[in-house]
Amino acid sequence: MIEAYIYDSIRTPRGKGKAEGSLNEISPVKLASQTLNALKKRNNLNTALVDDVVFGCVHPSNEQGADITRSAILDSEFEESVPGTQVDRFCASGLEAVNLAAAQVMSGQSNLTVGGGVESMSRVPMGSSGGAWMSDPMIAMKTNFVPQGISADLLATKYNYSRDDVDMFAVNSQKKADYAWKQNRFKNSIIPIKDISGKTILIKDEIIKNETSMQGLASLKPSFLELGEKLKFDNIALKKYPQEMTINHVHHAGNSSGIVDGSAAVLIGNKEVGSKLGKKPRAKIKAFTSIGTEPTIMLTGPEHATNKLLNRHKMNANDIDLFEVNEAFAAVVLRYIDAINLDETKVNVNGGAIAMGHPLGATGAMLLGTALDELERQNKETALITLCVGAGMGTATIIERV
Repeated sequence: MIEAYIYDSIRTPRGKGKAEGSLNEISPVKLASQTLNALKKRNNLNTALVDDVVFGCVHPSNEQGADITRSAILDSEFEESVPGTQVDRFCASGLEAVNLAAAQVMSGQSNLTVGGGVESMSRVPMGSSGGAWMSDPMIAMKTNFVPQGISADLLATKYNYSRDDVDMFAVNSQKKADYAWKQNRFKNSIIPIKDISGKTILIKDEIIKNETSMQGLASLKPSFLELGEKLKFDNIALKKYPQEMTINHVHHAGNSSGIVDGSAAVLIGNKEVGSKLGKKPRAKIKAFTSIGTEPTIMLTGPEHATNKLLNRHKMNANDIDLFEVNEAFAAVVLRYIDAINLDETKVNVNGGAIAMGHPLGATGAMLLGTALDELERQNKETALITLCVGAGMGTATIIERV
């Protein structure tokens, strides 16, 4: 099999996903095209050599619709001969895009690709694209559909994570992210975003709250209690999991992933194209997979994808130096650590989406870049990146430095 090497990985800062957020004035196309331009500039890249660009985008509607990747290419300084496609695997879309871009190289059908993602949650809100899973009554009834927040609280209930457990995880995520920024640990990946006049408007993740405390989080009301009790989603979840007498609603805005805007891109190619470009690879995509899981609890996919991936490649968790697990909700990562039996000091060492935010279609690619930077900083070899996915799925990727 041809090796798929990672030659570079960049990301934007994450901007607050509200009208007052710094990136709200930047359209999704411009957010993606600025990312592509930065990748081209810092690698002195002859973009005529790029065979394809694959970007994740979870809500491809309105100004994010109609294959936003191709629009971004045409708006960028890339050659118009470069094609682009958009993919959606819910929250894992950015990592799935990287995996698909790598697969093109591994198969020999492409020499040089870009994988990544974009999401402007301030301009195209969650739920904008609709979907049969939640809006078609027949599908919703068959799958015992509940909103993800109910799934997160069900997960916490099933595995006995208390309000204090999830809040403490959130406090630690904030502390780690704040420390990582103060230590300049993201410097190798972050690109500044500029407005239409060329003025830099954001150079740092915007929503980190370094003052977060257990006392402060304790004052927040559970976000999904009303959904569960008044709209009867608890009843649907408990119908699927009757062994649980009730659902303990422990998640809220402070221990769930933040709503943000952002984009990321990863440059992937074979050995020959790297030589042609005069580029030394930083790592390789060693392996990747996705898996389907029970859709009501929904968020256990990372452990199942990880086990599938490790077993297939005759590896175990001790072979992995660092883990990046998307912090969709605190209970997701707590369960993952317990299920895989991990040393928590190897997991999300620089914080995660609870502190910095989760720009849906871009997050997976961002996590891969974060893992790569941290491997280099610690002089470690191997990292595993994984995300839970809507409708009950998980995606995981292993990268290895070369």
